[in-house]
Amino acid sequence: MAKAVRYHKQGGPEVMQYEEVAVGEPGQGQVRIKHTAIGVNFVDTYQRSGLYPMQMPAVAGNEGAGVVEAVGAGVTDLKAGDRIAYTGLPGSYCEQRVVPADRMVKLPQGISEEQAASMMLKGLTVHYLIFSTFKVNKGDTVLWHAAAGGVGLIACQWLRALGVSTIGTAGSPEKMALAKAHGAEHVINYSTDNFVEKVKAITGGKGVPVVYDSVGKTTWEGSLDCLRPRGLIVSFGNASGPVAPVNLGILASKGSLYVTRPTLATHIASRAELVERSNALFEIVKSGKVKIETTAKYKLADAAQAHRDLESRKTTGSVILVP
Repeated sequence: MAKAVRYHKQGGPEVMQYEEVAVGEPGQGQVRIKHTAIGVNFVDTYQRSGLYPMQMPAVAGNEGAGVVEAVGAGVTDLKAGDRIAYTGLPGSYCEQRVVPADRMVKLPQGISEEQAASMMLKGLTVHYLIFSTFKVNKGDTVLWHAAAGGVGLIACQWLRALGVSTIGTAGSPEKMALAKAHGAEHVINYSTDNFVEKVKAITGGKGVPVVYDSVGKTTWEGSLDCLRPRGLIVSFGNASGPVAPVNLGILASKGSLYVTRPTLATHIASRAELVERSNALFEIVKSGKVKIETTAKYKLADAAQAHRDLESRKTTGSVILVP
């Protein structure tokens, strides 16, 4: 038996319970892992709340890092004692679990388990957004909402390394300063300022070719108005609530705009793509051009409080749970 944070119905943070669950032995193609650090992400709150329906009961979480304890039949590239990390497997808020071996990525020297749990989902998200969804080029200027969040801080650093100018939005002076310190060339307080007017002023009225928006409901319309003709809005999260149904005609009237709603899952569906993106993330972090900072740690038993703090925007950067 192992401790896990599980919910038997969807709802607020209070539905999460710290309880014992059976673990078992790994079967064909599986490994049993022991977590040493577990990532906390907004998608965890979407699953818990009911925005993303889940089969009950469900162990919360989607990302973690730790050590292989036992290896099942047919597994040849992992052994007991290997350090691993993963993302995209619901059920990570636990001490131990059995997982598919081909979803695990070995951690290289120079990457700690705490770093890995802080960056797998967020860092791989940044990678597909800036290299696949919209391939940025040196000299581009992009708008990134929630630039002081876990994804945003990685993005600001990685974009700076690529020679891309980032206009970052955040909800307080402290968060603005954090985004600026991590590479955002321009920062806007979207709680007090009209970010559309600010973006137009920064770009000389032209707008940006792409807006990366994980905020959702409250920034949607403004994001459209920040785009230049034939620009792309990348809606990849719903921190303020889901975007309301859209009349596609608005895309025409605002300049033949494009919109996409990508997910990480489809960008790491194959083993080859998972490894390729993970290696790119590890290399940029090892180079020092992107620094991963765990800004808050909670005990596994305190996962509900971590969710409360995340949803109330009290956190910045990466949040982890420690078993």
